[in-house]
Amino acid sequence: MTMRFFATPQDAEAAFYDALERADLEALMAIWAEDEEVTCTHPGGERLAGFAAVREGWRQVFAGLQRVSVRVTDPVHRQGILLALHSLHEHYSVPGEEAARPPVIASNVYVRGAQGWHLLSRHASGAPVAVSADVSATLH
Repeated sequence: MTMRFFATPQDAEAAFYDALERADLEALMAIWAEDEEVTCTHPGGERLAGFAAVREGWRQVFAGLQRVSVRVTDPVHRQGILLALHSLHEHYSVPGEEAARPPVIASNVYVRGAQGWHLLSRHASGAPVAVSADVSATLH
């Protein structure tokens, strides 16, 4: 597989969501760092570790996936010299579905290397139906 060059984490993220909407496994995997330490957790799924496991996980997602549109909101970006963290809400819609799906909360971690910025880790989980503005009562 050929890695693409991404000048910024934002470029890599835009390519990620484009590939996701098109269910293009090759384009999606060209965004991931070719590293055995990559990880991915899909909503309600197990943590996948290693490039081959992440690829297989996305292959399974795309095998059962209808065409979707993704709208990203509430981004929080933190970036250093070699790592960037993007936390955001993903809103999925499927053509023909009337009801809105609950959002997904995602954290995408990008790493900078010789081939530019690539996705190192992704963790996505379903958002609560109603997100409370008072998070002081919740401890982790």
